[in-house]
Amino acid sequence: MSDVRKDLEEFEDAESSPAIPAATLAAGAARRPSRWERRRTDRELWMLAWPTILSQVLASAVSLIDIAMLGRLGSEALAAVGYATQFFMLAQSIQLAVGAVCVALMAGAIGGGDELRARRALAAALVLAGGIAAGMAAPVMLMPGALLRLLNASPTTIELAIPYFQLTLGSSLLLACSVTFESAFRAAKNTRTPMWIAGAVTVVKIALNALLIFGLFGFPRLELVGAGIATLLSQGVAVGLFVWASRCGPSRRVMRLGARDFKAVRPLLGEAVRLSLPAVGERAAIHMAVLAYFAMLAPYGSVAIAAYTVGVRILSFSWIPGIGFSVAAATLVGQSLGAGNTALAVRSGWRAVRFAFIVSCVLGVFYALGRLPLARLFTDDPLVINALDPFMLVLALAQPLLGIHFTLGGSLRGAGDTVSPMLASIVGNWVLRVPLALLFVHVLSLDVIWVWLTLVIDHLARAVWITWAFRRGRWLRGSGAGIRHLA
Repeated sequence: MSDVRKDLEEFEDAESSPAIPAATLAAGAARRPSRWERRRTDRELWMLAWPTILSQVLASAVSLIDIAMLGRLGSEALAAVGYATQFFMLAQSIQLAVGAVCVALMAGAIGGGDELRARRALAAALVLAGGIAAGMAAPVMLMPGALLRLLNASPTTIELAIPYFQLTLGSSLLLACSVTFESAFRAAKNTRTPMWIAGAVTVVKIALNALLIFGLFGFPRLELVGAGIATLLSQGVAVGLFVWASRCGPSRRVMRLGARDFKAVRPLLGEAVRLSLPAVGERAAIHMAVLAYFAMLAPYGSVAIAAYTVGVRILSFSWIPGIGFSVAAATLVGQSLGAGNTALAVRSGWRAVRFAFIVSCVLGVFYALGRLPLARLFTDDPLVINALDPFMLVLALAQPLLGIHFTLGGSLRGAGDTVSPMLASIVGNWVLRVPLALLFVHVLSLDVIWVWLTLVIDHLARAVWITWAFRRGRWLRGSGAGIRHLA
């Protein structure tokens, strides 16, 4: 994948490109990988995945502790956090899309032995991520109330949410830097440095939460404002640690940026933008759908909104294996294609999805059986707990599907195919999830459980689409990998 421009031209019209000939598949099927090769791939996947999984556990733990602390302020505070969080998740998701492009560009360059190109790809990703973050933060600073009214928030909730909303979205500039650096470390097969930084930031965030939300040890009791300040300060700590590690750590050869790297970003910036457009489109499609979905919960009241806010964060732990194996697969696929080893690229994707599926099934069962005890850990409101029961069960059922499309989607992005995941997201969200939710809420006036069930339909559609896209192999540019036989 040393020539990203050629890859891009092929993926921009992925739906109309010719299929890989059957003779090509037959040639690739001539030799199955040995048991030693499969075990080596599995070892490398685990070595890349487990630090990412632990990092995500820490991030989810911080999110849950946030909710556990703010849940003591009442359902109105939780609803305010839920509204603001929808926009923050959109900003975060778009930054993750740019991070995925950073992995594709850097992993391909590193696999091809081009360290200079890898550094300049990082510089281009930082410029792009910073520009997007500034563009998203500006309207939040200027008209936060108008944005919250788009989600049908009540005047009381808007007044409560605005300071928290502005602080968390204001931190998105810092988030852009930390997400991009984290992606760069992972592209270089260094997932342990982001893990250690995540641990340090977790400690800082929890300590600041305790001090500023509840006013411990003489600090002012700031409640939601305190939570927003804690988010802003902890993001600053993350950026500082990533910059230090990029200049002093073992990955510094491909990450120690200088003024020359930023001056030479124009060619790679164009490639990054064009690869990012489908990735950002995917994230925008998902989160605009989530915003529309979230707005449709308004007729069910603040209890349903609070249940959604708490339930998603509780079950975020079970999404983590898919994220971890997605990162590992993206790195291995990108570096393998950069080195010209298409067989390893295909094998990495299939082995990663097997691991993610098994672990997601186990965690889904755990969350389904323990949903009520878990709910009581994070809220003492009996109405919210009752509303969480069916919602958490539905999300637990969707976990294996998430594991599939997260992991194979990561493999495709690592190869530079950002179009297929985007199309899967559009189908799942805008062809199925949102229209069905509208039908159930505004036409049939059904119970909220029917709105929850549209989540399963969405993730099923995405899992089917992504699996089909990966199996047909157009992301390999007709390289003849023998897709069925290399897993």
